Parts: sequence; structure tokens; C-alpha cells
Amino acid sequence: MVNWNLLVENAIRNEPPTQEEAITLLRLPDAETLPLIDAAWRVRRAFFGNKVKVNVLLNAKSGFCPEDCSYCSQSRYALSEIARYPMLDPASMVARAHEAYKAGAHRFCIVTAMRGPTWKDIERVAEATRRIKTELPIEVCACLGLIDDPEKAHALKRAGVDAYNHNLNTSSARYGEITTTHSYADRIKTISIIKQAGISLCSGIIVGMGETDEEIVELAYALRQLEADSIPVNFLIPIRGTPLGDGHSVKSLTPWYCLRVLAVFRLVNPKAELRASAGREIHLRSLQPLAMLIANSLFLGDYLTAEGQAAEADWSMLKDLGLEPIWEQACGVGCRTE
Repeated sequence: MVNWNLLVENAIRNEPPTQEEAITLLRLPDAETLPLIDAAWRVRRAFFGNKVKVNVLLNAKSGFCPEDCSYCSQSRYALSEIARYPMLDPASMVARAHEAYKAGAHRFCIVTAMRGPTWKDIERVAEATRRIKTELPIEVCACLGLIDDPEKAHALKRAGVDAYNHNLNTSSARYGEITTTHSYADRIKTISIIKQAGISLCSGIIVGMGETDEEIVELAYALRQLEADSIPVNFLIPIRGTPLGDGHSVKSLTPWYCLRVLAVFRLVNPKAELRASAGREIHLRSLQPLAMLIANSLFLGDYLTAEGQAAEADWSMLKDLGLEPIWEQACGVGCRTE
């Protein structure tokens, strides 16, 4: 029997369950999952109340990535039919930031398909960020791949970049099965450089690539050890033309299991911004609203190369749950006046 009150009290004191206990929670029967969701909701409420952080993605450079990540349609090895284009100019990024702000975003995420940024890439994102921060009260997150030069991270920090996304994606033991062109250690090195520059760390996972329960729990604790401020939990969207595109690896992702994954990440990382990210619409299906009682953040609209739930549906879901975006000025269905 799980002592749910003690589990919640410990998490609120930032004392997570043990890894063995977390694995047990992840393996609860569906019929016993609601108490786990309630426990996660109590922890979420203790740290974040009824607030939700709304994020909007910009795919600022699409396709032609030299990496061979098995899940990604933007890899040059993928045969996916997607839009491919070079990095947008700063003016275009700023214009899209204005659109994101009007849609209700608290954070604007600039994402590029690349192994890592050149100095020209850094300067372009830095210029866009300086203008965005001058013109809008919105956070900027950059996701530009591997960074091995601390000066590049410091340049982003000076420009006003608030956060840097660099997901662990999968466990260290499984990493070579998913990607061969860089390593798990490369990811950790980038994360170290970002943190040393004083940039907030956004790092998460992709569930549904063949990982075990033990590996999922291992990643929850790895992100706790890295002190990730923001943790996006993605559920694999199989995209035709990628090695994982046949959907075989996601057959075990039932809505209840996905909810247990989110709940375990909440209990292990109680103070982190936990984001219900890509694939929530596909794998959580009609149970998707329950995810927002665990997570306190979501992406609004589309993802990088896959469509998300309509923004109006997200706003309606949040309203029905009694959850509110952390921006005060909201009008209509998530739009706001400047």
C-alpha cells in the first residue's frame, strides 16, 4: 500500500520517492492510477497553484540537420516530407514573437535544426532576442543544438536569452541506439556550459522509443541531479520517413501509462516547471486534461514539424479545469492586448 499523504508531504519538502518506489508507481494498474494523479496534483498545487505557463515554438531553421536522431524528421537521413528552409532572419523571428505574445505565450522558443550553432547563428539569434526583449515582456528560450564553446553561451546570456533547451531524450545506455552522430556525454557537456553561463536549463525526454520503466525513472533522477528548471515530457510522434516512424515503439503508450510517467516526473522534480509536450494529443487522447493537473506548462499550437491541438481547444481545456495562464492580461480565447 502506498502512503499517499506521506508521498505528497515528502515531495513538498523536495524529498522524492526512491527509484524503487518510483518504478512501483510507474507500474501501478490503471485502476489504481487516480490516487497517483491526485498526489501529483497536490504537489503541483503546492508549488504552482492553478497557474499554467504557456509556450510557443518557432521552427526557425527546418531540415538539413546532419545528425541521425531516429525520431527526427529534420535529420538529413530522414525521408520525411517536411518543409526545409535556412535560418530565419532576426526580423522574422521578432515578428513571430509578437504573434506568440498575442496568442498568450509567456515564453517564446526559438528552435533550429542543426548539430550546433556557428557564430553567425549565435549572432542572429542574439540580435532577435535583444529586439524581442526590448519590444515584448516575454521570455526567450533558444534550442540550437550542441554548444562546446562557453563564449557562445555567454553571448546568448548577454543578449537576454532566458533559457536553453537541450533534452536528454533517452537514457545513457540506450542513447547509441537512437543517435550515433553525437553522444549522451556531448549532451551533458552542453548542459554544463549552459548552466555555467547562468542560463536557465530546459531539458526533458521523449517517451516511446523502446525505453524501460527503469530508464524512464533514471532520466527523472538525472534531470533532478542536473537541476533542470523546466522539463518537457514528450511522447513520441512517429513520423513517416524516420527510423521510428512505423509506430511500433509507441504501442505500449496508453493514456494511463503516460499519466503515470508525468506523475513520477512531478514527484521526483516537484519544483520544476513540468511541461506536457509533443504527442500529448495523440497518446493521452480523452484523458489529456488530467495531464494538466500534473504538469504546469504546455506548448500552444503546433510543434516543429507536427501539428498540435488547436489553440482554442487548449484554452477551453484550461478554462474547464480552472487553470489560468500566468499572464494577467488575457482577452477572448487566449489573445491579449499589448
